[in-house]
Formats: sequence, structure tokens, C-alpha cells
Amino acid sequence: MDSTLAALQTLILKALPTFFLLVLLHFYLKHVFFKPMEKALKARSEATEGMRQIAEETLQRAEKKTAEYEETIRQARNEIYREEETVRQSQRQRQLEAINAMRADAGAMVEEARSAIAADVAAARASLDRESEAIADEIAAAVLRRRSS
Repeated sequence: MDSTLAALQTLILKALPTFFLLVLLHFYLKHVFFKPMEKALKARSEATEGMRQIAEETLQRAEKKTAEYEETIRQARNEIYREEETVRQSQRQRQLEAINAMRADAGAMVEEARSAIAADVAAARASLDRESEAIADEIAAAVLRRRSS
């Protein structure tokens, strides 16, 4: 067993410089390689987060402007619809006025025609009365001439 312990002791004595070199290499790499890499990764992460926040803020502003734009368009459309409705109503009113004026003119024309027809009927009746009296006189004269002959 002594020989095993002696072999183990010589092995440990030979491994000690390697162990110290590994510990020294660990701290050296940690200071020279990993700390700058950690700083670079942290700066990259901060820059990424900053850009992500900027992008989110920009997106929120864009959404807000889009909502404002859509509201402005909606208001403009409503104003156009109101103006169109006003124009339609004024056109309807003008059409109704024109129709009523035409109806009044047509009514006046009908009354004129009726009075003209009534005058023509009266004139025709008077003419027929005169002609019928003249024909009746001729018939009576012809009948009386036949009787007397």
C-alpha cells in the first residue's frame, strides 16, 4: 500500500503544475476573453432591446396616426354624404316645384280648353239651332207647297 501511496504522491506532484496552469488559464480566459465577450453581448442585447423599443414606439405612433387618418376619412365621407343628401333634397324640392308649376300650367290649359270647348259647343248648338230652324222652315214650306198643289 505504501507503494500505491508513493505512486499517487508522485502523480499528484506531477499534476500540480498542470492544475495551476489550468486555474491560471481559467482566470486569464475569463478576464481576457469572456468578460469582453460578455460586454459585447450585453451591449448587443441592450442595442437590440433599444431598437425593439424604438420599433414598438414607432409602431404605436403609426397605429395612432392610422387611426387618426381613418377618423379623418370617416368624417370626410360623412361630410360628403351630408352634402350629397342636401343636394338631393334641393333637387327634389326643385323637381316638386317644377312638377307643381307644370300641374298648375296643365290645369290652366285644361280649363282654357274646357272653356274653349264649352264656347265651341255653345256656338255649335246655336248654329245647329239656327240650321234646324232653317231646315224646319224649309221642310214646313215644302210640305205646305205639296199640300197646296
